[in-house]
Amino acid sequence: MQDASMTILLAEDRQGSQSGLGQALGQLGHHVLEASTAREALTLFQTQRPDLVLVDVGLPGGEDGYWLARQVRDAEGSRWTPIIFVSGQEHELSLWEGIEAGGDDYLIKPISPVVLRAKLHAMRRLLHMRNQLIAATEELRAANERLSHLSFHDDLTGLGNRRSFNERLHTQLGQCRREHKPLTLILCDVDHFKRFNDSIGHVEGDQCLQNIARLMRLVCRRPTDFVARYGGEEFGIILPNTPKAGAMTFARALQSLVRTRGLPHPDSPVSEHVTLSGGITTVVPDDDTTVQSLIMRADEALYAAKVQGRNRFFSFEMQLDTNEHLQQGLWAVNSGLGRLTEA
Repeated sequence: MQDASMTILLAEDRQGSQSGLGQALGQLGHHVLEASTAREALTLFQTQRPDLVLVDVGLPGGEDGYWLARQVRDAEGSRWTPIIFVSGQEHELSLWEGIEAGGDDYLIKPISPVVLRAKLHAMRRLLHMRNQLIAATEELRAANERLSHLSFHDDLTGLGNRRSFNERLHTQLGQCRREHKPLTLILCDVDHFKRFNDSIGHVEGDQCLQNIARLMRLVCRRPTDFVARYGGEEFGIILPNTPKAGAMTFARALQSLVRTRGLPHPDSPVSEHVTLSGGITTVVPDDDTTVQSLIMRADEALYAAKVQGRNRFFSFEMQLDTNEHLQQGLWAVNSGLGRLTEA
């Protein structure tokens, strides 16, 4: 039974050689690329990328087989190519020089067909094992990338998850603190989402969240803007270098986009379509500003938006309702109840 076919580069002196190696390799079912000089062989190697190189130590033209082996090793990159030297000299120093130049094995002329086939079979097996190792390494790398992606992304929406949200907020907080620039954090959720699921089912509920996620991506246009699924039907949006006015402009654009999309909500007391409520906090961070304090302020503002009737975004400084009117105001907590106080 024949071994699997290989493309073999054979570099030997055609005029002086009576070895018949090319013919023997062809009879074994291999495709042979023949060259009579080291430079000719190197060109063939670079253009054809054979599976194996058989090279005579003594080659005409000024460069010998050792030179060719070193050039092959420099040119092959990460793809290993077996090199077998062929020589009429059975000398330990010659063998060592071949291995040191990059060779993997050594054949002494005259070459027995049985030995030749055995050597080729062994090299083919090594190539197969190496290719399997490369494939396994690539599979492991891909699996690690998928695992890393899953650990930082929400599987349903494709947005960042809570872990990536917290890490990004921590990073942007530090950067805005160093640069003395404003940082805006928005927490928002889908109004009466439980009623949505209860009325038409969780499959449609998942599709609703996916649609909202796509709309949020459209609004987050800058590379530094970041949106994540914070949990359930709640989303978190981080807007670095965004002042209060810019935050409300962003909220207005998001509300307008959601309203234009017109996703039906069959059991909402607020609107016949899906709506959002959101809480906004904007700060120029100082040493006392923490991730926890930002999230707490945004969450309190979100609670305020819900108390005020939902379908609106609320901040400590201003309120945006469904009709897009701006009101200056302060949020105060009184006996656990939210209250909007006109400034």
